Amino acid sequence: MSQAQVNPTRMELTRLKKKLVTARKGHKLLKDKRDELMRRFMELVKENRILREKVEKGIAQSNKNFALAAAVMSDEEVKTALLAPKQSVSVDASSKNVMSVNVPVFDYKTRTADKNDIFSYGFVSTSADLDSAVQSLSDVFPDMLRLAEVEKSCAMMAAEIEKTRRRVNALEHVMIPDYMEKIRYITMKLDENERSTQIRLLKVKDMMLEKNYNEKHSK
Repeated sequence: MSQAQVNPTRMELTRLKKKLVTARKGHKLLKDKRDELMRRFMELVKENRILREKVEKGIAQSNKNFALAAAVMSDEEVKTALLAPKQSVSVDASSKNVMSVNVPVFDYKTRTADKNDIFSYGFVSTSADLDSAVQSLSDVFPDMLRLAEVEKSCAMMAAEIEKTRRRVNALEHVMIPDYMEKIRYITMKLDENERSTQIRLLKVKDMMLEKNYNEKHSK
């Protein structure tokens, strides 16, 4: 703290005390926000791990089924079967506020409500493994979408946690100690001034008493 920049007056003391109260309230609110963000972040991290394992397992199973289908069907048959998709999907992106962080929310709609309406080919000339591969991808799609939502939310919340942590540290280690030091300095200067004023008043009183005494005894 640069004491030369502090005006040691009662008005400045009152102003700094109000700032200190505000800073302490802000510090508590930010700490509460940081702790709640951390709690929700850890929940998302746990969900992210479960979803990733599920999605990777689903994709691996689908790839395995595609490989089996390719082993009993020609490339031309596989391409022809998958040439014209029967089902279409639209994804809507929105957001929701979580502790001042606008995390993404993904929602999807299929062209038809029938979940089994995904096969664009007949079952006579195709392998059952191809059906399983298509079904596996269809089943894992909602989890893939949720995984994308959770991973983006984790990244955004991690950035907000870091920003909040820096603000908490700035208040805790810089601003609040600085206000307290300035308040101590002004209080000390005001006490010194008050003592000096009292001493001067006592000296003036003694001088006046001495003057009155001398005037009485000089007559």
